[in-house]
Amino acid sequence: MRIAALALALALAPLAAHADQPLSAGQRFAQDAIIVDTHIDAPTGLLRHWADLGLDTPKVEFDYPRARQGGLDIAFMSIYTSPGEDAAGTATQTAHTQIDAVEAMVGRRPEQFAVLRSPKDFERLNAHNQRVLLALGMENGAPIGDDLSRLKLFFDRGVRYITLAHSEDNRISDSSYSRKRTWKGLSPFGEKVVDEMNRLGIMVDVSHLSDDAVRDVLARSKAPVIASHSGLRHFTPGFERNLSDELAKAVAAKGGVVQVVFGNAFVDPASAADTQAYFVASAKFEEEQAAARKRGETPKSSEAFDKQWEAAHPPRTVKIDAVLDQIDYAVKLLGADHVGIGSDFDGVSGALPEGLKSVADYPNLIDGMKARGHSDETIRRVLGGNLLRVWAEVEAKAVRS
Repeated sequence: MRIAALALALALAPLAAHADQPLSAGQRFAQDAIIVDTHIDAPTGLLRHWADLGLDTPKVEFDYPRARQGGLDIAFMSIYTSPGEDAAGTATQTAHTQIDAVEAMVGRRPEQFAVLRSPKDFERLNAHNQRVLLALGMENGAPIGDDLSRLKLFFDRGVRYITLAHSEDNRISDSSYSRKRTWKGLSPFGEKVVDEMNRLGIMVDVSHLSDDAVRDVLARSKAPVIASHSGLRHFTPGFERNLSDELAKAVAAKGGVVQVVFGNAFVDPASAADTQAYFVASAKFEEEQAAARKRGETPKSSEAFDKQWEAAHPPRTVKIDAVLDQIDYAVKLLGADHVGIGSDFDGVSGALPEGLKSVADYPNLIDGMKARGHSDETIRRVLGGNLLRVWAEVEAKAVRS
């Protein structure tokens, strides 16, 4: 069904493949299936340095030619704001500017991209199998501030899921990375946020949340919830950023879906340990700089800390099997109806497994799943069918006025 689109993409991306090469089984499957990736961090990069992602752009992991080569149909653009931007009061503006960047990309390349606001619009917007449809997911609820009305404002701009917190506690929820545990789960305001998201039809995302916060969300939400980009803690013991078996099963029991992430830090035990150590060291660094400010000293920059850390902890070599192991385990634990993919492309500084380095590489995942005995039906569900089902259910339960 989508072979012609693939031929065009291959012609536009000569560094990755050639149009005259025969398609692998995984490539043929990818062009026919609907692939939904719930977490791609392209907007953050666009604000740092604008690039025309309608063209082959080797320094990033998402662009149009490679997306079509890989069979990607729906890419959730991550509207990410940091705890620092929250503290500075700039998170709301940053979020709007990132959405502006996505809209500008669509405006410049309407034949290649379109904004997707509802699963009902998929067939209409993708009628000729040429476009990559861009949905919006907000990573960190900080842009909401303490104003519930902003949820409607961001919904109207196209945001269809919100990751309630990121790497630190905020007004809404505790973070899995935080040592403070300000609310011991959701805050009272966070409960109202979940209620309003249910009312509007915005998917509640529990990735990044503390275990207690995930439990609170599951108890509060009247609609299925998602984990937009999470691994399973079974493979990374003690790493709370990944979901425990108990919580993953609870997400599934509520009708939701766990979108398996690709980044090394979430699928490889050694890389996960590095990540945990980073957040401990970073928190200590920030405490030291705060103390320096009180003494009237000039604090060191967090950028310098990160640069030094990255130099001392280069990315490890991880094979695609680490992601396939997660998918295998998730399907057995949760059932084939409750597993999806949320890569974190452009969000993990290139620390990705071999064979999953960009949006061109979904066929490698398909080939791996086929080799491990997954049925075509299961693969289609994992690639996108499950997420579209949950999105439609959340939308159906909304009572917008």
